Amino acid sequence: MKKQDLHTIVWKEDKLFVAKFLEIELASQGKTKKEAIDNLKEAFELYLEGENIGKFPLIEDVTTQTVSI
Repeated sequence: MKKQDLHTIVWKEDKLFVAKFLEIELASQGKTKKEAIDNLKEAFELYLEGENIGKFPLIEDVTTQTVSI
């Protein structure tokens, strides 16, 4: 499968960091930001394990915006 870029958000929740993809419903956690992202990559590989896909369908033109409330 050709490499594709996925967008993530990472935040701290209590003592752990949470990393989540914006394009798909998949998240993971770790003690550091790096560990959370590494765990998210591993979770993605397991998510696709055994799948026969040419290209994973992605949401395009993802942007982030801060909203004041």
